Amino acid sequence: MDIGEQFSLEHLLFKERKCRSCGESKDLISEFYLTRKTKKGHPSAYAYECKDCTVKRVMESRKRRDPFTDWGYPDW
Repeated sequence: MDIGEQFSLEHLLFKERKCRSCGESKDLISEFYLTRKTKKGHPSAYAYECKDCTVKRVMESRKRRDPFTDWGYPDW
């Protein structure tokens, strides 16, 4: 038996990852952001938080931009 017949590339690469925020198992390549360019395609180069949870976290933590809260009439 040839070792190439026993193992395929799919066995060596992770296809799914569990999101640390929502806990769902999702596809690694399409559902997680690539964080490092040097190891493209390597499982450790992808984030541990899915794209949906990342967008939610950024939108909730972004500063609220209400023009009337920071502006006040100058007191001369």
